[in-house]
Amino acid sequence: MTDSVYTNSRQSAERLIKIGIWTYLFLLLFEGALRKWFLPFLSGPLALIRDPLALLIILIALKNGLLRLNIYTLSTVFITIIAFGTTFLVGHGNIGVSIYGVRILLIQFPLIFVIGNIFNKVDVLKVGKILIWISLPMTILMILQFYSPQSAWVNRGLGGALEGAGFSGALGFYRPPGTFSFISGLTQFYGVVACYIMYFWFKQESINRFLLILATLGLLAAIPFSISRTLLYQTIITVLFMLFAAFHNSKYIPKIIFGFAGFVALFMILINTGFLATPLEAFTSRFEGATKYEGGVSGTIIDRYLGGMVNAVTSTTENPFFGHGIGIGTNAGGKLLTGDKVMLIYAEDEWARLIGESGLLLGLIMIFIRIVLSLQLTLISYKKLRMGNMLPWLLLSFCLTLIPNGQWGQITTLGFATFSTGILIASFKN
Repeated sequence: MTDSVYTNSRQSAERLIKIGIWTYLFLLLFEGALRKWFLPFLSGPLALIRDPLALLIILIALKNGLLRLNIYTLSTVFITIIAFGTTFLVGHGNIGVSIYGVRILLIQFPLIFVIGNIFNKVDVLKVGKILIWISLPMTILMILQFYSPQSAWVNRGLGGALEGAGFSGALGFYRPPGTFSFISGLTQFYGVVACYIMYFWFKQESINRFLLILATLGLLAAIPFSISRTLLYQTIITVLFMLFAAFHNSKYIPKIIFGFAGFVALFMILINTGFLATPLEAFTSRFEGATKYEGGVSGTIIDRYLGGMVNAVTSTTENPFFGHGIGIGTNAGGKLLTGDKVMLIYAEDEWARLIGESGLLLGLIMIFIRIVLSLQLTLISYKKLRMGNMLPWLLLSFCLTLIPNGQWGQITTLGFATFSTGILIASFKN
């Protein structure tokens, strides 16, 4: 009787957590829309709406034995507690900024392993199909934003700001954010979608082929319409991972050949109709200008992906041993604090943020944890690939852009890093 009650309680907890995880995903995709268009007066609180949800999920999982504590969660909790203490001993000492900073590793990071434990491969595939369906109206919205002035309703900024949410692009066009608050959210959305599109081309029996063709066209159109080099690089990385996976199994080689021919044909159709003429011109202009400024494609890749990681480690003379305090390097933390200290710490480089906030020793430990996690996920994904499971390997292609040095201080990037890594772990299951 007792065992039956325990089993029913555990199953109820699993169902409740799954509902929470799906809610987390939809909030990640549409909280920007709520903050811009439908509930602009709640823009500030909605920015943190996923944090209490994640905390609730973790508490339910802990209570029912559904969160497996591991070296990653234990070490990050330990390091974060130390960093929190040093923040008040030698750092900025602001309680609000500190709490905002610690939530990254105390709430969002453990959620990765809850998702990985609760979801299974069926859930992961269901996520992919839903994202592919969502990508169709997302592409239409992006096109409307591309051609509309920044004063248009579809381009409203956070809080309903009339100056628009588009980010500077080229030739008078702005980079559209879709339903997100910033272009980075849109590029990360299509980064995950690209993984699933390429997977389903090898597993066409699992999805409607017409839907897959439309989604592929949407992805091809999204690259120039987004005016985002990041999306282009993300897609190329996923294509390379796909080719690597395909040549591990000779039966996929014909599909690669026909698939490549199909991609070229679809792209040529888009070009010949004139549909991509204007966005391609804007994308090419920005690509050439920005790449030339950064010293060529190699300089762009080194600067954007490696993100000055070596400089973050070597250029630490301005930082105290225990840093300036946790949370100060995030966007919200920087806005809550004023003075030269904020300008010193704020950077787009994730490693610079970690070391700037927590100091060289603690920052390097946090960096080391994320690198080791990336390596372990890579090894397991490759092992699954050799066993015939291609899905983890393709999801890994996106996760590796966010786990080692993704900008976790930005709420949308943190959300995509958390969710995508969680479903990667879940995809390991048969």
